[in-house]
Amino acid sequence: MSAAAPPSLELFDTHAHLCDEQFAGNVDEVVARAAAAGVRRILTVATNLTTSQACRQIAERFPGIWASAGIHPNYTSQAALGDWDEIVRLSAESRVVALGETGLDRYWDDAPFELQQDYFQRHLELSRQTELPVIVHLRECEKEMLEALRAARQLGPLRGIMHSFTGSAAAAEECVELGMYVSFAGMVTYKKSDLLRSIAAQVPADRLLIETDSPYLSPHPVRSQRPNEPALITHTAACLAELRGISVAELARQTTENACRLLRVA
Repeated sequence: MSAAAPPSLELFDTHAHLCDEQFAGNVDEVVARAAAAGVRRILTVATNLTTSQACRQIAERFPGIWASAGIHPNYTSQAALGDWDEIVRLSAESRVVALGETGLDRYWDDAPFELQQDYFQRHLELSRQTELPVIVHLRECEKEMLEALRAARQLGPLRGIMHSFTGSAAAAEECVELGMYVSFAGMVTYKKSDLLRSIAAQVPADRLLIETDSPYLSPHPVRSQRPNEPALITHTAACLAELRGISVAELARQTTENACRLLRVA
């Protein structure tokens, strides 16, 4: 488990699925443990209409928690008629500060790729209209993702997060150039993640974010602990701080300032 945090430590978990069934009936305890570990702010992230509504409800209960609204690429084939209209409506709610998670996924292939692309474009367009950042899921389709982001950038500024980044160094560099932030989760701590650590060390300080993707991706050395939860982000923070040659407190300060600036929250 994470140790008690020093009073000055303020981490922002920019991607936690607090409405996941693994946290059912336990959200208050999860949030309390996060706060004790120095995680003062959390973005709870949706994957479909039901979780978008649930995320908003959780955010309304806790002052340090905000919500996203959106449809994950692997859930696009399950979206009912009218779901997208409701996502658009939710995007205007005060506690909803981001869109997604959206993106593209060729690994699971749970939805036709053309449908994933259609919904990704919807999120990007809604982001342009609302100025809410998009949370981008990318798995085994880096070329197509970069093409989509380049095309979107031609239409206006991009605001968003490359969530739980595991792509190439070239992709990370181009995403930053296009206007995106790059976020790292527990995978950066794994023993076989040397390449990912080298990428994380090079992301500009003002574009770096940190997340758990809880209840998934528990970090080393608590990788066997299930479910992962926001309190365990301290292990990822320690790994990133060491990579970048700074203190954990400085890493927390940088990434929290970045998240607050991007999400426009205090």
